[in-house]
Amino acid sequence: MATHLIVGAGMVGSTTARQLAERGEQVVIVSRSGRGPAHPRVERIAADASDADRLGELAEGVTAIYNCLNPAYHRWLTDWPPMAAALLTAAERSGAPLVIAGCIYGYGEITGPMTEENPLAATHPKLKMRADIWRAALAAQRAGRIRAVTEVRGSDYLQAQSIFSFFIGKPLLAGRRTFVPAPLDVPHTWTSINDMAAMLVTAATDERAWNRPWHVPSASPLTVRELATRFTEVAGAPAPKLTTIPGALFRAGGLLSPMLREFQTTAYQFARPFVMGSTAATATFGLRPQPLDEALRETAALLGGVPGSGHRRTQPSTT
Repeated sequence: MATHLIVGAGMVGSTTARQLAERGEQVVIVSRSGRGPAHPRVERIAADASDADRLGELAEGVTAIYNCLNPAYHRWLTDWPPMAAALLTAAERSGAPLVIAGCIYGYGEITGPMTEENPLAATHPKLKMRADIWRAALAAQRAGRIRAVTEVRGSDYLQAQSIFSFFIGKPLLAGRRTFVPAPLDVPHTWTSINDMAAMLVTAATDERAWNRPWHVPSASPLTVRELATRFTEVAGAPAPKLTTIPGALFRAGGLLSPMLREFQTTAYQFARPFVMGSTAATATFGLRPQPLDEALRETAALLGGVPGSGHRRTQPSTT
C-alpha cells in the first residue's frame, strides 16, 4: 500500500492526511509533538523536522513527501532554513517527489491578478525566504539531486489561523463590533483548507503537476466586508459591525503583540486588490473550489459557532 509522508500536523497537514486516508492511502504524519488526525490509516510520529537523518529514515520507500510546515511568523528566519534543508535531503535520499505547501508571499507587492507565471520578486527577508525555498528545491531537481518537486500556493486560509479567523471570525460569532487591521472594501482571494489539501494530493500523485508551481482553485475574490457578511449569514450570527483599525494604532499594537507586528509585513496584501488566478489547475486537473458557504460553515464550526457542523470534505470537487 502506498505510503505518504507528511511533515507538519497543522490544519494543512492534517487535512491532507485525512483526504489521503479516506482515499485508502497509508499516511505517516510527523510533528514535534506527535499529534495529527486519528485515523486507522494515519500513523503519527514525533520527530524534529530539522533532523535530516530522521526524516530520511521515515521517507524511505514513500510515494511522496509533503512539506506542510508552518513555523510562527516571528521565527521564520531561524526555523525555515534548517527544516527546508532537511526535507530536501530526505527527498534526495529517498527518491520521492517533494510537494511544498507554499503561499503567494514570494511574489511581493504586485499589481493585477497573480498567476504562476509572475516572477517571485519579494524583497522583504521573510517573504523572499519563502520564494528561496522553492528556488532551492527547483534547482535541486534540475541538477538531478531530487526526482521531482512541486509547490502548491494558496491565499489566506479559511478554516485555519489567518487574518479572518484571528481578527474577524470569533468577534462576529459573538455579535461584537469587529476591529479589522485592513481596508474593508478591497477584493481579496480566500482559500479553503480543503482545496489546499486537494491540490497537494493532486500535485503529489499526478506527474503532470511536477516541477512547477500551482495555485489552489479558490472562490471568487471577496472584500473583507463581503466575506464577513456572508459568514454571519451562514453562521446565523448578527449582521457584522466592522471598523478598520487606524494604521498608527495598529503599528503601536505591534510593539506588544508579535502577531500584530508580523501582520504588518503583509499588510500590503489588503491595501489594494490581491487576487490569485488558478485557471491552470482547473484546466489541467478539473479541480473546482469548495462551495464558499460550505467552507464558511466549517470555519464557523471550528470557531465554535455552528454546533454539529463537520470540518472535512472527503473528496475534492472535480468536473
